[in-house]
Amino acid sequence: QVQLAESGGGLVQAGGSLRLSCTASGHTFSIYAMGWFRQAPGQEREFVSAITWNGGGTYYADFVKGRFTISRNNANKNTVYLQMNSLKSEDTAVYYCAQDLRPYYSGTYYSPSDFGSWGQGTQVTVSS
Repeated sequence: QVQLAESGGGLVQAGGSLRLSCTASGHTFSIYAMGWFRQAPGQEREFVSAITWNGGGTYYADFVKGRFTISRNNANKNTVYLQMNSLKSEDTAVYYCAQDLRPYYSGTYYSPSDFGSWGQGTQVTVSS
């Protein structure tokens, strides 16, 4: 099973930026869509963004559209990124990356149950 490791979280002021990275072990990274989810205290885990296996499609929750950008490097880094700009206090949460269970999936619908491998999470705190 693939192992995922997130990094890049931290404390930032409102309006600032952070770039999260998620590096995957194993050789099957490039055939699976990858996603970012987040969970705030007392809240359910929610979808943030996803990218198809070949990077051809990207999808975002409405609350991050225009502010966050997902990308991936299949060639030599097995890494997916989440660039977060114009951060707001309500973006404070633990952010998780995850690997989709469906090889070569290029659809538009992603839910937590579609993902089988998860990282340990990285804390993002935005101060107002």
